[in-house]
Amino acid sequence: MKTVAKVVVVMPAYNAARTLRLTYQALPQDLVSLVILVDDGSTDETLEVARDLTLDVFVHDRNSGYGANQKTCYTEALKAGAEIVVMVHPDYQYDPTRLPQIIEPIVTDEADLVLGSRLLGGSPIRQGMPWWKYVGNRGLTGLENRVFGLSLSEYHTGYRAFRRAVLEAVDYRNNSNGFVFDQEILAQAVAARFRIAEIAVPTRYFPDASSAGFWASVGYGLRILWLLGQVTLKRGR
Repeated sequence: MKTVAKVVVVMPAYNAARTLRLTYQALPQDLVSLVILVDDGSTDETLEVARDLTLDVFVHDRNSGYGANQKTCYTEALKAGAEIVVMVHPDYQYDPTRLPQIIEPIVTDEADLVLGSRLLGGSPIRQGMPWWKYVGNRGLTGLENRVFGLSLSEYHTGYRAFRRAVLEAVDYRNNSNGFVFDQEILAQAVAARFRIAEIAVPTRYFPDASSAGFWASVGYGLRILWLLGQVTLKRGR
């Protein structure tokens, strides 16, 4: 696929030294203008690997959280003149080779925001997703579809593509510094009536791939329920 759009890949990184090179090398380099990595206070060799790969590196001097990392990612991508911003986790869990598919709906003006879904085109449990995470994902996604009036297969993916206009329009800088940032920015995109599409993305679950544990996932789910309650109340006013 050929595109004249400036595609900037952003990688929110925390202790990703073992998988960063694999992730970067799998990206379709002919479609990517720039790769930005934001290191969120890693204690391993993430910075050394990123600099060896000559990525554009930005550093948080302490661990500030996944949402805080994304804020820096998107701010720096916009400063760099990105027309399409693709977030790819550097843990090699989501397939980086799907970048042409995830940007295509934006390039062809069919969508403004594209999500790489783990639940399209195959069983995530067979790919290694824990059963309790799958059940929680299904339940929360059902509630989110009802609140947002959509029919997406999942809302909790770490592989996303944004048209520049989306990031310029939503107030992502005032969102949470934690994991619920992902849902907050989607809620903002829905409220602004941006078009959202999905593509299927195979995933890998292995020891070096980051994954929240059971109790962290429970806390994440509760924060999503709180957000959905706030969205519902706001609409009822």
